[in-house]
Amino acid sequence: MLTLSSKQQWGIGGVLMLVMLATRSHMVDHLQDASWAVFLLLGFYVRPLWAYALFWVAGFAVDYAVTSNGWISSYCLTPAYGFTFVAYAALWAAGRWLASQYQQDWRDLVKLAAATISGTLVCFLITNASFYALAGYFSPMSAADYSVAVLKYLPAYLQTTLFYVGVAALVHIAALQTTRTKNSATV
Repeated sequence: MLTLSSKQQWGIGGVLMLVMLATRSHMVDHLQDASWAVFLLLGFYVRPLWAYALFWVAGFAVDYAVTSNGWISSYCLTPAYGFTFVAYAALWAAGRWLASQYQQDWRDLVKLAAATISGTLVCFLITNASFYALAGYFSPMSAADYSVAVLKYLPAYLQTTLFYVGVAALVHIAALQTTRTKNSATV
């Protein structure tokens, strides 16, 4: 089980918020949106439940701001948008599960991959099913045709989420090694 102090959780939460805001708002060109990875990592590192709601509201605020200013299209801001709360919760829950299973050994990497892939798949399913059902764009298209049409986007979502979670895992491992080195030097 991963246990962090409140100070550590606030610090990690702050970094996660900055990453989400920078990549979601497209302030940093050429970086894919890290939000899906951020919600999984939030579940892993930050304990308070209200943090999840805060991050969702921050994501909505960014989306509203960038679409209101015309920086990006408002195509995805439909009645289905509310389902992102549930979809991101799947990622957050995957992170929570991972934190409960964490043992600081190599098997954690297998659990990390499983949590990331399953959380991403569930999030992708919820966001796309709700978008199909509620966006109002797809009435002439069957659910099967829609599924085939959006399935081509799944690899990019998996790749982006796995990339950011992988970077976080490398930072996590480096932090553990640094802590172990400092602790062994003081003994």
